[in-house]
Amino acid sequence: MTQTQQAEKIIRSHVLWSMGGGLIPIPLVDFAAVTAIQMEMLQQLARLYGRDYSRQMAKTFVSALTGTTIARIGASFIKAIPGIGSALGGVSMSVMSGASTYAIGQVVTAHFASNGTLFDLDPSRAREAYESAYESGKAYVSNLERDNTQASTAADIYQSLEQLGRLRDQGVLSEAEFQAKKTELLDRL
Repeated sequence: MTQTQQAEKIIRSHVLWSMGGGLIPIPLVDFAAVTAIQMEMLQQLARLYGRDYSRQMAKTFVSALTGTTIARIGASFIKAIPGIGSALGGVSMSVMSGASTYAIGQVVTAHFASNGTLFDLDPSRAREAYESAYESGKAYVSNLERDNTQASTAADIYQSLEQLGRLRDQGVLSEAEFQAKKTELLDRL
């Protein structure tokens, strides 16, 4: 596996973790969890590219790029509204957290690949790259959600087919009924 592929794998796993962290129902705890996930990602990317890592520099870097985004904090506080606030804030925070983590990963990977370090990053150029990557990150998160939904649907269909097969084998369903149900389930894919 190439270094780029390894970096993509690190970013993907941390995007998924961030999306989950964004769903934490307690305001500000979600924000802290996502920041910790992003810093862990930076540490793994630094190790992959053989760069020095400083927790303080990573924290400064994440804060500089994300600007401790008012929108993310706002989405976090929406969760405090009883009932719908938790669901609405959770979904918003999950998407923003995943997109932000993706963007940070892309900026750092590009910088490390060009022999940069966390210590020589130009904040204004990094911020521009982050904003662009953040927009791409929203699409990336959407694709991950769709892929996970499709994988879940496929797994559910496979389990249903196994159950139908057992019912056919036990004589509960005829071969024709089994084939009809099988066709119906496979059409959902």
